[in-house]
Amino acid sequence: MKIKPLYALMLPAMLLSSCSKDFIERPSLSGTTTGNYYNNADEVRGATSTLYSGLPWRNYESRAQDAIGDVMSGNIFTYSDVEYVNFTVSSASERIGASWGAFYKIIGYANVMIKTFEEKKAAGGGAAYLDPAIAECHFIRGMLYFYIGRTWGAAPIITDPGATALSGNFNIPRYIQKDVLRFALEELKLAEAGLPESDVAGRVTKYAAKGLMAKMYLYSKDYTNAKAKADEVISSGKYSLVADYSGMFTKMSMNNNIESIFSIQHQLAQDPWGTGNIKNPDRGAGALRTAEADAWEMYIPSLDLLKEYEFGDLRRKWSVMEHGWTNPNWKPQRVNAPKYNAFMANGFKYDTLQPTEDGGSLNATRSNIIKYFAGPGKSFGGDPVLGQNSGNNVVLLRYADILLIYAEATLGGTASTSDAKALDALNKVRSRAGLSPKTSFTQDDILHERRVEFAFEGDYWYDIQRQGYAKAKAMIEKQNRGTVTATNYITNFTEDKMYLPIPSGEIVQDPELGKDPVPYYN
Repeated sequence: MKIKPLYALMLPAMLLSSCSKDFIERPSLSGTTTGNYYNNADEVRGATSTLYSGLPWRNYESRAQDAIGDVMSGNIFTYSDVEYVNFTVSSASERIGASWGAFYKIIGYANVMIKTFEEKKAAGGGAAYLDPAIAECHFIRGMLYFYIGRTWGAAPIITDPGATALSGNFNIPRYIQKDVLRFALEELKLAEAGLPESDVAGRVTKYAAKGLMAKMYLYSKDYTNAKAKADEVISSGKYSLVADYSGMFTKMSMNNNIESIFSIQHQLAQDPWGTGNIKNPDRGAGALRTAEADAWEMYIPSLDLLKEYEFGDLRRKWSVMEHGWTNPNWKPQRVNAPKYNAFMANGFKYDTLQPTEDGGSLNATRSNIIKYFAGPGKSFGGDPVLGQNSGNNVVLLRYADILLIYAEATLGGTASTSDAKALDALNKVRSRAGLSPKTSFTQDDILHERRVEFAFEGDYWYDIQRQGYAKAKAMIEKQNRGTVTATNYITNFTEDKMYLPIPSGEIVQDPELGKDPVPYYN
C-alpha cells in the first residue's frame, strides 16, 4: 500500500493531545479545521494509514500480545512475565497498562477521524473517498473493542472524546461485556457496509469485516451467523493458504500475502508506517545474536505446547527451533567476539546436546520460537534486521482462521460432525501441515488445531476463555507450565482470572472504573 509518510507520522500530533486517562485520547481544541484539508483521496488515505501503523500498536504487539495471548494460555514459557505463567497478574502489570493504552489510543485516532470526515462530508467533501475512510475507522474501532471486551470483560466505550473533554466529566463507567461486544459488532457491520470489495494490499476490505464478524459470532456462540460470515469470505475466492507457512512471519517479501486478511503494517527503511516489528529479539535463540540483530529469547515455547503437536506436523519445525533444527543460509558472526569470525560458516544448527558450542542452547524448554524471528540479519543470510526491528507485518487475522471458524461453526456445539464442507475447510489447514485428513471431528479436535496453527500469534488465550469457566479451568490445570527440570501445574485457577484487571493507574484517576459495570444500551 502506498501512502504519504508525512501524513502517517503527523496525524497524531495534529489531532490528538495527551489526557489524564488513556481511554479518553481527545482531539486538540486548537487543531486543524476540515476546511483546508482532506480535500482528496490521498490526504484522507494518508490519515487512515495511521490506524495500520506499528507506531500506535507498538505497546500491544511488543510483549503484551505475547503475555496475554500465549503466556497466559500456556503456549509460551518465560521468566520475565511470570505472573502470566502463574495467574498472579495484578492491576499494576506493565503489560496490562501497555495494551490498554495502545487500544484506547488507536480508538482515539479512529474517533477523531470519524468525526472529522463526517464533518467534511457534511460540508460538501467527496463521499467517494470519505465514506470508505469512515468505514476503515469503524473496522478498527470494532476490532479493538472486540479485543477489549475479551481481555477485560466490562470496559469503557468512548465515541466522542471531544465532547467528553469539553464536558469536564471524566468519570466514565465500565460497561457490561455483552454491550462492549455488541458495540464492536455494530462497528463491524458499519465497516462491512462501507468498505470496498477490494483494495490495495494491506488495506481492509468488506471481506476483512466479514471475517472478523465471523470470529466475533463464534466467540459469542452464534454459530449460524459465524458460519454464514465465514462462508462469505471462503466463497469470495479472494484468499487462500500460502505454501510457505513460516515465511508469513519471517519474510518481508510475504507481507500482505493472499492468506493475510488484516495485519499491522511494518517496514524498516524510511518506514511510512511509523516503526519496525520489535518482536524479533524476544523470540530468537541467543546464539544468533549479532552486532546487527539482538536475540534475547525472552519468550520460548512451553513444554505443554511442544507435546501438543501430532507426529509429522510440519508446523512444529515451521514454528519452533529444537535440537537439530537448521538453516544453512544463516551464517552470522558472533557479536563482540573476533575469534568467532567464522562462526556458523556452514549455516546455523540448533544444538542442545553441546550447548557451549556454536549454535548451542540449553534454555528452560530446550527450544526457541521461529515466528517473527527474521534471523541474524540480511548480510548474514536472514531478512533485514536493525537491532530490535524487522520489517515483518504482525498478522491479526488470516484465512486459516476463517477456515477453522467455518468448521467449528458447522459443528455448532454438537458432539461431532462429518459435514463434507466443514471437513474440507479443516483438512485444508491440516493438509498444508502434512497431516492426514480427518473423516469427522469434535470441539477438542478444533481446539487442538487452533492451538498449533496459531501458536505464538496471541490468540489461544481467547480460545480457552470462550469455552466458559469450567472447561477453561480444566484446560489450564492440565497444562505443565514448567521447565525440563521442574514441572509447574496451576491448582487454583479461579473465575476472576478469566479477565484481566483494569490498570490500577486508570482506577486512581477514574474511580468509576472500580465499580460494578453498567449497561451501555437502554
